[in-house]
Amino acid sequence: MAAAWAVQRATGQGGWADVFWSFGLCAAGAGAALYPVSGAPDARQWLAAGLIALWGVRLGSHIAGRSLSGPEDARYARLRSDWGDAFQLRLFGFLQLQAGAAAVLVLPVLLAAHNREGALGLHDALGAAVLVAAVIGAGIADRQLAAFRADPATTHDQVMDRGLWSWSRHPNYFFEWLGWCAWPVLAIDLSGEHPWGWLSLVGPAYIYWLLTRVSGIPPLEEHMRRSRPEAFARYAERTSVFFPRPPKA
Repeated sequence: MAAAWAVQRATGQGGWADVFWSFGLCAAGAGAALYPVSGAPDARQWLAAGLIALWGVRLGSHIAGRSLSGPEDARYARLRSDWGDAFQLRLFGFLQLQAGAAAVLVLPVLLAAHNREGALGLHDALGAAVLVAAVIGAGIADRQLAAFRADPATTHDQVMDRGLWSWSRHPNYFFEWLGWCAWPVLAIDLSGEHPWGWLSLVGPAYIYWLLTRVSGIPPLEEHMRRSRPEAFARYAERTSVFFPRPPKA
């Protein structure tokens, strides 16, 4: 994250911080999954490493493309304005907090990869299916939003309220959270032989708190209320903030 700070300082694009965070967590998670405890990595370790790699490469590549071709992320632009001359110093500290958050999120991957020995089973297939579905859902939400922004008919005062975005104001964040629900499925052993697996619940709980209370939804919705208040108020009245549901009439 120190490298992320240096890159954003050189480019003026705060969004690179999220690119480094995604790829960094991906690399740390894969390393933790493949760490040899008793001999060469087994199939479950490779599965966990492959799943966190799928998540990290998808998210990091998407944000990198957005950072290369678009304006600065509204959240970082707001911090740049609010913090003024202290922006660079305060951002460095903020990014170190993000590094700490990533370290916490490595734990569920580690527990899922090392929870038991033996052949892969139904719970492994179910956990993998949850993460793959989440990655696909997040990708669809991101593409729908990108198409809306690229449409010449879209005006500045409009809000994206089509497709998945009509069911949730933040479907991309919802699917990111759903992906972290896969790790408890992989890590928890209901037989009681691996009690440490229950600690993997820290993943979905922590990412939900980050997205809904800290660095995800709050600053983004504040920006929307400020930039397009009337359209966003109507959108918020009929659309769930996080968990998808049919829009209100």
